[in-house]
Amino acid sequence: MGRRGGRQLLSVAAVVVLMSIVPFTSYALTTQEKLNQAEQEKENMQEQLENTQENIEGLKEEQNTLKGELSSLNSQLSQVSNNLEDLEDKIATTQLEIEVTGQALDEAMNTEKEQYEAMKKRIQFMYERQDFAMMEMLLDAGSFAEFLNYSDYIEQIAAYDRQMLDEYQETVKLIEAEEKRLEEEKEELEELKAKVEIEKSRVAGLVSSTTNNIAQYSNQISDAEAEALDYEKQIKEKEENIEYLKQKLAEEIAMSQLAAASARRDISEVTFADGDRYLLANLIYCEAGAEPYEGQVAVGAVVINRVLSSVYPDTVVGVIYQNKQFSPVASGRLALALAEGRATASCYQAADEAMAGVTNVGNCVYFRTPIEGLSGTQIGGHIFY
Repeated sequence: MGRRGGRQLLSVAAVVVLMSIVPFTSYALTTQEKLNQAEQEKENMQEQLENTQENIEGLKEEQNTLKGELSSLNSQLSQVSNNLEDLEDKIATTQLEIEVTGQALDEAMNTEKEQYEAMKKRIQFMYERQDFAMMEMLLDAGSFAEFLNYSDYIEQIAAYDRQMLDEYQETVKLIEAEEKRLEEEKEELEELKAKVEIEKSRVAGLVSSTTNNIAQYSNQISDAEAEALDYEKQIKEKEENIEYLKQKLAEEIAMSQLAAASARRDISEVTFADGDRYLLANLIYCEAGAEPYEGQVAVGAVVINRVLSSVYPDTVVGVIYQNKQFSPVASGRLALALAEGRATASCYQAADEAMAGVTNVGNCVYFRTPIEGLSGTQIGGHIFY
């Protein structure tokens, strides 16, 4: 039942050695200790829950920030994609203009060539047949004035041919300049397109990375929320356990008060079985083996007080093995002590005194390590009440 606290930690090797030579002190938790422990665990879990909830809020803030960044990146990606489409349209339009300009240039060059060839033929004709042509014009002319008009007409034809040739040559130059300009514009557009494609790739990479980060935050939030739910479940269980322990402690105090007020047998009325001394001595060893002798007697007296009380079983075996009363029974330490006969001489002596009716704790039926607010008789590391 009682538990002795505050022992210094020993090394594993020392514990192994001491287990065979040093009597056990009680490490059983009383109901009050279990209650205190449960309340402390609940406080710890509540703190962990609050930390987890704060972590969830922080993760959600980070996720929302990333969502904002993702929205901005998607807008950038959309703008870059639109710019890229515009550039592709401009490149296609420029390429079409280059093709049209090329066709116009071919036509202009062909026209220039045809005009040049025609002019050459007329000039050649006039020089080769100049005398004949002049004679023919003179014979055909009705007067000298008309002849001069014919001559002037021939000169006009030559001048016109020259003018047209010059104009076609100038047109060819203009078309060539336009073609060059378009080719340079196309090259610039191609360079700009390459830069925009690089920017698009960069922004798309950021979008992908940010999306992955958001997914990771979603997973972390999901894990944290699951952890918070688990803490809430554990807190609820602890609260239910605390209520149970409070009720159990109240029942123990009530039982102690009832035992004090109930009828008691005299020790002379008790008939002990053959194994009672061995059983009680080993229980004393488990509960108070390292306590002073007075503490060992007190533990034995608590067992006998219950045997004498009308509210507990009337045998040593019945009292010790009553459900959830002495923790060494539930933990198996008593069974181990009985199997190995660990009870010391002082434990047997204390058992003998208790079975003879000796008590140094009055009619107390419970004991535990001291806690604030619990009154009783303190012997060694236990309070008896």
